[in-house]
Amino acid sequence: MLDHPTLDHLKALRLDGMAEAFAELQAQDAAADFSHAEWLGLLVDREVVSRETKRFEARMRSARLRHVGACPEDVDYRARRGLDKTLFQSLLTGRWITDKRNLIITGPCGVGKTWLGCALAQRACRDGVTVVYKRMPRLFEELELAHGDGRFPRLFRSITKAQLLILDDWGPDRLTATQRRDLMEIVEERYGRGSTMITSQLPIKAWHDVIGEPTFADAILDRIVHNAYRLELEGQSMRKSITKMDDENL
Repeated sequence: MLDHPTLDHLKALRLDGMAEAFAELQAQDAAADFSHAEWLGLLVDREVVSRETKRFEARMRSARLRHVGACPEDVDYRARRGLDKTLFQSLLTGRWITDKRNLIITGPCGVGKTWLGCALAQRACRDGVTVVYKRMPRLFEELELAHGDGRFPRLFRSITKAQLLILDDWGPDRLTATQRRDLMEIVEERYGRGSTMITSQLPIKAWHDVIGEPTFADAILDRIVHNAYRLELEGQSMRKSITKMDDENL
C-alpha cells in the first residue's frame, strides 16, 4: 500500500496518533525489520497515548484552573509552610475523590493554597476526573447573573456534576441571603456524589460567621467539613521569599 493514501485514510478516520507513528516508522530504516504485529502494536500504542493526551487537555481546558502550569512534580516540600508531605502525596493518589470526600486548604495569603490545589486538580485531570474551578467571589457573580437571564439551571448542573469542584478564596466577606441559598443548594446536590475542595485564608472556625445565618451555616458546614481532609498551612508569603531571592541575586 502506498504511504500517502495510508496516511490520508488514517487522518480521515481521525487516527492522528497512528498517522504520526506510521510516518515516523516509514522514515526509520530499522522499521523494515519489524513484523506486522510489531508495526500494528506501535501504531495502536501511539493512538492510545494520543487520545489520552487529547482527553487530558480537554479536561484541563474545561477546568479553567487559575494556575494551569501547577503540577505535582513541582511541589516544593522544603518550603516552610507546614505542608504535610505524607498527606499531600496520599491526596495525589486520587483516592479521596473516588471516595467522594472533601479537602480544605487553609493558611495565610501567599503560602500557595491555590497553587497546591491546582496541582492536585491537574493530577485529577490526568486520572480522568472532571474538574471545575471557581473563585468564590466570581462564582457568586455568575450565579446572580444566571438567576436573572435564565442560565441558572445549566450553570448549576455544570457545577454540581463535576467530580471535583474547587471553590477558591472562601471569605472573608459575609454571604448574602441569596448566596447562602445558592451555596446550600450546591453542597446539598454534591453531598455524597462528588468531591469539593475549598481554599481559604480563614480558619474553619471562622466560616460559621461568614455564612451568617446559623441554620444555613450548620447545614452547609456539616456537608463540607465532617468528611474533609485538611491541609493547614502557615508561614510567610512565598511571594515575598521569591522577591527577596531575586533581589539578592541582582
